[in-house]
Amino acid sequence: MTETKIDFNRIEAVVFDMDGVITQTAKVHARAWKKLFDRYLQWRNDKYKEHNESFDIEKDYSKYVDGIPRYDGVKNFLSSRNIELEYGDPSDPPGKETICGLGNQKNQFFNDKLKTDGVDVYEDSVEFIKFLRSRNIQTAVVSSSKNCSAVLEAAGIKDLFDAQVDGTDISQHGLKGKPAPDIFIEACKRLGVQTEKAAVLEDAILGVTAAGKSNFLYVVGVDRIGHPEHLKNKGADVVVSDIRSLYKNSSSEPSAKGKEIPSALNEFSQIMQGVNGQTPAVFLDYDGTLTPIVEKPEDAVLSDDMRRVISELAKYCTVGIISGRDLQDVRSKVRLEQILFAGSHGFDVHGPQGEKFTLQKGKEFLPELDEAEKKLKQQLASIENSQVERKKFSIAVHFRRVEQKKISQVETAVDRVHSQYKNLKKNKGKKVLELQPNIDWDKGKALLWLMKELGMDLSSTLPFYIGDDVTDEDAFKVLQTRGISILVSQKAQKSYAKYILKNPDEVKEFLENLLSFLKGQIQ
Repeated sequence: MTETKIDFNRIEAVVFDMDGVITQTAKVHARAWKKLFDRYLQWRNDKYKEHNESFDIEKDYSKYVDGIPRYDGVKNFLSSRNIELEYGDPSDPPGKETICGLGNQKNQFFNDKLKTDGVDVYEDSVEFIKFLRSRNIQTAVVSSSKNCSAVLEAAGIKDLFDAQVDGTDISQHGLKGKPAPDIFIEACKRLGVQTEKAAVLEDAILGVTAAGKSNFLYVVGVDRIGHPEHLKNKGADVVVSDIRSLYKNSSSEPSAKGKEIPSALNEFSQIMQGVNGQTPAVFLDYDGTLTPIVEKPEDAVLSDDMRRVISELAKYCTVGIISGRDLQDVRSKVRLEQILFAGSHGFDVHGPQGEKFTLQKGKEFLPELDEAEKKLKQQLASIENSQVERKKFSIAVHFRRVEQKKISQVETAVDRVHSQYKNLKKNKGKKVLELQPNIDWDKGKALLWLMKELGMDLSSTLPFYIGDDVTDEDAFKVLQTRGISILVSQKAQKSYAKYILKNPDEVKEFLENLLSFLKGQIQ
């Protein structure tokens, strides 16, 4: 197996073929094709006394139909048996003796199998996709099949992709099928990424050939059948049998101990040297970052000095607060209209004064959150000092003031309610448990969405993120190679952050230093 290191710092997007790379539908397709052709060839043999050789999955599938549009596959295979049919029309009924009629019948066979058997996924691909997304690398899926959406939905992975190009797009936009590279190039266009900054993962020979015709940074052959030389000979830069081998040695793990992270104050000069003409954009958590952690969440009041620094800083760069608090709650505590806010860990976003944009993720989960809130209040009513705080898009259960011996009762109650709502996920912070919509969204993705919405180009913007909690790690992760991440903590702990500050007082000092630096840049 070919071993090659992938430089993830050079990649902005990865385009995945679906069948055979992400989903285990190739066998279903192959059986559907065999059923179609064997039935049709037998009919011809009986009617015309022909002696056509039946469809051989081992020889014919990859050669004539794998990875190309369905009607082209029908034509290719029939030509191999010296059979010519009228093309017909895509509206032809399944089974009509035309290219389209036979192609529609194959689609019928495939969908019948999809409904009865469902879809299995390759776990190494799903893990790799999640790894990429944690590093702010976009993902797209391509398929020559018009069933792409149905397959992804059945597999439960449709939300893992930023773009999709499939058989429907091929027909609607006049794209050429493999071995032409059109489908991969179109995926990059939809992501807004140049092919020179993207990689392609393909398991089919035609797919590797197609990707090789454009200038992708990497063409990765995924060998599921034990013939890596076939993919390598067709131009794959690297061939793997387990996709996890592409990143298993990458620096994607957090630092082992907080004390190993250098102080952002001590390293301030070095941090500013890295600005290099870029414009800083500063994003901040609220509790534990701008204010000390307090017994009751409602008592976390922003000091006048901190408000003054943030207000001044906002005159020189974009400033945003991404908090676990409800949007209206954190806005009322900060009382600054010129900055942007993201509440409920980024599920509820409001732009700064003059910026007309909002985002609300997970609105469809509100009824379940309402029900879960009622049940949590009922089950925790007898546990003294426990507190259920409803935010619009999450429910926080605080147990900071609960007796140590009763904390397990709080956790058990939350787990009991959580088990009744599979569409909600549980997160744990500092002395708090939260139920949130179970979708692929967090502070890191909210940060990236905000930057994109504000038109921030990473080549001209240097994002800073400062936070103290477990939920802030998602933001630290996406800035690993593209920004400045700062953990606020007195204690040593694992973190993806590059730097550390001890407390909100040090955060204020750091922001004041940054303000002075920006003022000096203008003078």
